[in-house]
Amino acid sequence: MVADLVLTDAKAYVKDAMVECSIAVDEGRILKIGRETNMPTSDEKMRLKGLLVLPGLVDVHVHLRDEGKSYKEDFFSGTAAAAAGGVTTVLDMPNNEPVTMSAEALRNRMRIAESRVIVNVGFYSEFPSKTSEIGEIRRIGAIAFKLFMGQQIGGLDINSDGSLKEAFESAAKLKIPVAVHAEDNGMVRKAEEELKHAGHNDLAAFLKAHSERVEAKAVERALGIAKLARAKLHVCHVSTGDSVRSIAEAKKSGLPVTCEVTPHHLLLSSEELRRIGPVAVTVPPVRELQTASSLWDGVRNGWIDMVGSDHAPHLLSEKSSDVVWQIKSGIPGLETTLPLLLTEVSRGRLSLGDLVRLTAENPAKAFGLNGKGSLKEGSDADLAIVDLKDEFRIDASGFHSKAKYSPFDGRNVKGRAVQTFVKGMLVMDKGEIVAKPGSGCVLRGRGV
Repeated sequence: MVADLVLTDAKAYVKDAMVECSIAVDEGRILKIGRETNMPTSDEKMRLKGLLVLPGLVDVHVHLRDEGKSYKEDFFSGTAAAAAGGVTTVLDMPNNEPVTMSAEALRNRMRIAESRVIVNVGFYSEFPSKTSEIGEIRRIGAIAFKLFMGQQIGGLDINSDGSLKEAFESAAKLKIPVAVHAEDNGMVRKAEEELKHAGHNDLAAFLKAHSERVEAKAVERALGIAKLARAKLHVCHVSTGDSVRSIAEAKKSGLPVTCEVTPHHLLLSSEELRRIGPVAVTVPPVRELQTASSLWDGVRNGWIDMVGSDHAPHLLSEKSSDVVWQIKSGIPGLETTLPLLLTEVSRGRLSLGDLVRLTAENPAKAFGLNGKGSLKEGSDADLAIVDLKDEFRIDASGFHSKAKYSPFDGRNVKGRAVQTFVKGMLVMDKGEIVAKPGSGCVLRGRGV
């Protein structure tokens, strides 16, 4: 037979080891991994000159915006940012305009995305007001449901344990995960009101309103409801040691729970937030250095399952104000996640196996993304071609994202994706996007 593409003179992370090999691709899937002499003939051959092939990153926490928020980001610019960062699959969050919380809204969002995306994109939905509508949203293709516990966004009353339990039970029956942004709404609102009334409008006030206890209390509540409902729970962007420990104990008790951490929570501290300023404002906020260290412990112990960017783009003007409550929270991260983590690999803080597990294997498994997250024959040919030796300085002005800022702007890093393939098609080559809008794929959930 004649394959579509053969990649030769490569190193690849296969079966928990780095091996020298060639990779044959046909009809969007990996056909064969082995010696060059054992490769089939192909329509195209590319010599990688010893570069490393990793499974394309699977980022389960991305805000692609578009629709009413397209001025911040749209499906093309957001997925171009993903491709530039070696990310081949993203899961899009539902706090959009309109909020993705109905079958109609999800169907329309998928339709728009189909003509614009250049990587694989799956979609979250918020819970609707009526739990009877959850099944139809699932049927349309939602990968997971998202619950923002810190503010009212979807149709559920976030302050009602009964409503949450009913929704979680419906999700459990449909074998669809529930992801939570864990902050206690009552505690946040009360603290904000008191601080505003006292005239406290600085970064210190923001950190106080979004304290570690605010997250830990919400995590405990979500775990309790998930246990009663027997639901598969995913805790987004954990930022405290207490949260990690609670999740670890829940895992030990048999609860099907996973969690993610962001690069900014691993690599930044509240001290740096005060130095960097508003562009580093996000929720949950970055914590004290000691807390960041406890997150690294969670990574090393296997309690933290994955890394997600929480790519949350805004206009730069929305990130600048003397009043912290007026600053939009969020950091663009699709283009910095891999270089930041590869730098930690070069420093010995992470192994290459850790990186693959955290950014590809575990995310794909947790969200039922079959064919994603690993290099093996029969899997989708979603590939990040990495130069481990490439040293450069992060320059946010050159991002493909519409958000031209980053708390990591100017940081020196080592290692990045130089080519990205999605289902065997080259979409990014040496920083340039070479795919057309609509060449990507809209994913539909199949259950976990």
